[in-house]
Amino acid sequence: MLSDIEIAQGCQMRPIVDVAAAAGLDADDLELYGKYKAKLSADVWNKTAGNPDGKLVLVTAINPTPAGEGKTTTTVGLGQAMAKLGKKAMIALREPSLGPVFGIKGGAAGGGYAQVVPMEDINLHFTGDMHAITAANNLLCAMLDNHLQQGNALGIDPRRITFTRVMDMNDRALRNITIGLGGKVNGVPREDHFMITVASEIMAILCLASDLQDLKKRFGDILVAYNYAGEPVYARDLKAEGAMAALMRDAIKPNLVQTLEGTPCLMHGGPFANIAHGCNSVQATKLALRLADIAITEAGFGADLGAEKFMDIKCRKAGISPDCIVIVATVRALKYNGGVPKAELNTPNLAALERGICNLDAHLDNMKKFGVPTVVAINAFPTDTAEEMDFIRQHCAARGVRVALSEVFAKGGEGGKALAEEVLAVLEEGKADFHMLYEDELPLEDKIRKIAKEIYGALGVTIAPAAHKELQNITALGFGNLPICVAKTQYSLSDDPALLGRPTEFVVNVRTARLAAGAGFVVVETGAIMTMPGLPKVPAAEKIDVGAGGTITGLF
Repeated sequence: MLSDIEIAQGCQMRPIVDVAAAAGLDADDLELYGKYKAKLSADVWNKTAGNPDGKLVLVTAINPTPAGEGKTTTTVGLGQAMAKLGKKAMIALREPSLGPVFGIKGGAAGGGYAQVVPMEDINLHFTGDMHAITAANNLLCAMLDNHLQQGNALGIDPRRITFTRVMDMNDRALRNITIGLGGKVNGVPREDHFMITVASEIMAILCLASDLQDLKKRFGDILVAYNYAGEPVYARDLKAEGAMAALMRDAIKPNLVQTLEGTPCLMHGGPFANIAHGCNSVQATKLALRLADIAITEAGFGADLGAEKFMDIKCRKAGISPDCIVIVATVRALKYNGGVPKAELNTPNLAALERGICNLDAHLDNMKKFGVPTVVAINAFPTDTAEEMDFIRQHCAARGVRVALSEVFAKGGEGGKALAEEVLAVLEEGKADFHMLYEDELPLEDKIRKIAKEIYGALGVTIAPAAHKELQNITALGFGNLPICVAKTQYSLSDDPALLGRPTEFVVNVRTARLAAGAGFVVVETGAIMTMPGLPKVPAAEKIDVGAGGTITGLF
């Protein structure tokens, strides 16, 4: 079979102005980035103000294998299938990060015959949003360190700086660094850190801001440090928010691309769900709802991460709610959760599947807690056996859950019709009764415990003394009503990637806590999760190349 990039390069893309026209937009609504990519102008929001909202479908998944199991592919294929069934559908996705593109997991444009294109552009520099986020983040860091150098009028304590530099690459050597060395002219020496761009608060703010002015206000609210008196110092105290917003003037506009079959896709923002909140921008999702009868979006990694944050953070902040949830499951991932090593996942193993199906059960039970009906999509792989497929179908039927085989990787929209029909049946029933997991007024530590117990299945939570102190401090500053964003491994319901299936006898270990006041949530890091990943032993970058004519190869 052709590789993803070969399939994408063989696609006859429609001019993006034609894709926009089919969605009810005209050329004046677009800011073109060549023939096949565009940003939507700021006027589109006002232009669509009178449009009724469509239905919102959230695609999430069980806990994956390290290679990922096709959640984005399913999202894209479902959108293509809806179009084939005559529905006006629009997809809303996150943008890829260069970290996994050159690392192990790959990009975020789907796969096989369910991709968004132009695939190479999307997975590499796209329209420059990631670079703008990186620049805005690091401008704030530069202004902070310059303030220290120029006399430190705000009395910032260099030991209590909370805002760190970022870059959009997996580079473990930058996790912990020392800056300002080399003499007085080179700055004030201090310890610093790097995170990957997708974990930046700038990214989260982009994805939660309603417009440019809201973005600028949120930038000013970023907590950057504490002074020697223990008082907070915000980005607005450094007078940084205006210049940061100027760098983000274009990045805040959603990007319009298309699938291999011409279905419109808004792709905007890209926070990871294991170290950030895992959802594309509120602007893109709301525009998709206005421009289509059915908007299909995704939340990163398993439902314990992306879907929980979608509901408890994004829906809380944006005033939206899903009408249907699709949980993507694969025979491979369920066998992985049943104890099969990654290298043996292609070998039939019904016993392991039976052991691992409890992971799907956990996610189904969790989604019930939000009051939204669920459909299971079995993402097909060539190595799956009929016996294994039948087992999952029968298991879902016994639970009274709708289930469909998704063959979108091999067949595109045609292979997603069965799934689309099940989703449409749920939407027509209209039984969603959405509610969030916890109330704003619940204390921060109790919110953490509720997520750990209700969603992860933990016995309890241990909170390191430094994290406990910081949570108390955040509450004292008046931010105790904010939601929680848990940084946690994606491979397990617990904070230990080795605990597969549906573990029960475990506690979640909270190492750190930090306030993301601009984004409007509190981040807690658990287990051994890293906010700056590293490259694997054999990074994907080794296979990527470009020919004399500019054609890229090896990109999946």
